[in-house]
Amino acid sequence: MGVQDTSVLSAIETTPREIFIPEALHDKAYEDMALPIGLGQTISQPFVVAVMSEALKLNDRDKVLEVGTGSGYQAVILAKICRRLYTIERHKPLLDIAQQHFNDLKINNITAMAADGMKGWTQQKPFDKIIVTAAAFERPPDALFEQLKIGGIMIVPVGDRVNQVLKRYEKLDEDTYSITDILPVKFVPLLPDVPSASEYAPNELPVNA
Repeated sequence: MGVQDTSVLSAIETTPREIFIPEALHDKAYEDMALPIGLGQTISQPFVVAVMSEALKLNDRDKVLEVGTGSGYQAVILAKICRRLYTIERHKPLLDIAQQHFNDLKINNITAMAADGMKGWTQQKPFDKIIVTAAAFERPPDALFEQLKIGGIMIVPVGDRVNQVLKRYEKLDEDTYSITDILPVKFVPLLPDVPSASEYAPNELPVNA
């Protein structure tokens, strides 16, 4: 489907997608489609995961920030290619599941936390690459731009709930970016804050596959 980066293709080939989705959906694990993982969140279709990963132009020296861990599938793909991955998820129940997947797969170069991803991870800046797996409205948050190294790349969907475009931002200097449109996509919106446990209905909580 046009993805040519062999490191990305190898990472996807060696990552069992079924463990990142609810057991009831295991029969759809290798279809090229997004699937629900609980709390209104989704795991992206493999093609989009591959395109986003390839667009980052990753290498084994990169320090990467991911905003939107979900159940951890994209994080594992990235971690198999980069030196170190820092990943943020605003839904603590999802993050707990993702962390279990990282442990089960013995992926040791991921550091994860439950936090407001729109603020980035100030203590670990700057990052060589940043990937956002939720749609920013109009433009990515300023905090993420600020935490990206000069020469770094950020991949993020931008738009409203109906029309979104996956964009690549390359930081040329502190105030200048080149912007490339990659393809139309549909992601959940990028939201602030971390919901408290009391905000979740019992039937909303995701079940570890």
